[in-house]
Formats: sequence, structure tokens, C-alpha cells
Amino acid sequence: MGSPFAVSETRPGGTGSLTVDGVTYTATALVQLLQSLADALAAVDAAKASWQNALTQLRTLQARVLPVIRGYSNLLLAANGNAPATLADYGLTPRKAKTPLSTEAQAQANAKIEATRKARNTMGKQQKKQVKGTVPTSPAAPQAPTATTSPTPTPAPKPST
Repeated sequence: MGSPFAVSETRPGGTGSLTVDGVTYTATALVQLLQSLADALAAVDAAKASWQNALTQLRTLQARVLPVIRGYSNLLLAANGNAPATLADYGLTPRKAKTPLSTEAQAQANAKIEATRKARNTMGKQQKKQVKGTVPTSPAAPQAPTATTSPTPTPAPKPST
């Protein structure tokens, strides 16, 4: 398979042509093509920098404004209670009341909590107070190794005749 590049004629002045994938480019046309790519890349870099700057400004502004919006929403909820029509004018909905767990669900939740505490060996303040450390007894000064000798056999008593 042949190369996709072909150079037809080169002259000392830089004139000539280059054929790439069947398209012939003069030196000037090739420079313009590559320059257009460089310009497009520079435009992308500038747009990205501008976007990052705008994003930073948005985050800074949100950090200042969102607590004010939350506070205002809480004020409206406190002032209007559960008046859905009034709250809807502000785009808010009344807060839902918590429904207590059934006795079975609460018993299951407590059993799960206890099992988790036991598995993790988690203790409360009072339980931690009961735990006391013990200092391991250190052995007396290490004894120097003694030379081992083989025991000498004791002679058996002679039978008296």
C-alpha cells in the first residue's frame, strides 16, 4: 500500500506542492490550513478560560446568595405556616410532617443499631469509663543462657552377694 503523501516538486524558494490523500496543496495553502487550525485552537483556549472564569464567579455568587434565599424561604414558611395557596405564590410547598415509625419498624431499627454497635465494638461514654487498661507483667531480668551439659550416667548399685 502506498504512502498518502507525495511531494511533486521542491524548489529553493519553497514553492512546490504536496499531495495528501489525493488533494494537492501549495506551500501557501498548506500554511494557511495549518494557521487556521492554530487559530481555532487559540479560540477554544480563550473560550475555555472565559468559561472557567464565569464558572468561578457563579460559584462565588452562589455561596453568598444561597444562604439568603434559604433564610427567606424559611421566613416565608414560618410566617405562612401550611397555607399552600400563599406558599405557592412564592414557589414553595408546605413542609411535610414527620410520620412516626410503627412499633415494629422502631424495634427493627433498634435491633439493627445494637447489632451495628456490637459488630463495630462501639461504646458510649459510660461504657468507655468502665474500660480500664492493664499493664502486662514484665518478666524479671532475662537470665543469661547457661551452658548445657549432657547428664553423666550414675552407676547402678552393685548387687551384694
